[in-house]
Amino acid sequence: MSDEPITIYHNPRCSKSRQTLALLEDAGISPRVIEYLDHPPTAEELATLANQLDMQPGEFIRSKEAAYNQLIPPAGDRSPAELLAAMAANPILIERPIVVRGNRAVLGRPPENVHQLL
Repeated sequence: MSDEPITIYHNPRCSKSRQTLALLEDAGISPRVIEYLDHPPTAEELATLANQLDMQPGEFIRSKEAAYNQLIPPAGDRSPAELLAAMAANPILIERPIVVRGNRAVLGRPPENVHQLL
């Protein structure tokens, strides 16, 4: 197991986020917890997360949120940079949880994805 610290972008109201945090704690890990709705990442930080996830912004945006449907122009017509800016401005749009270790990250959907970082 790596000695690198783990960070979780966490929403305590989300069951998947709570389950992912519990998996980490059950593995004996005390991650750095960022409640991203209260402390949203910048567009630049989200770009770094996109690289660590090996995903495009459109792959980790919550398309079922009301804020997504209110984007003008619609999300499908936006560039990756515009999607990152929209997520930074409306952090509810960020898929959760995101778990980071070193230069790698995974989405905790399903929560067991976190095992890839342990």
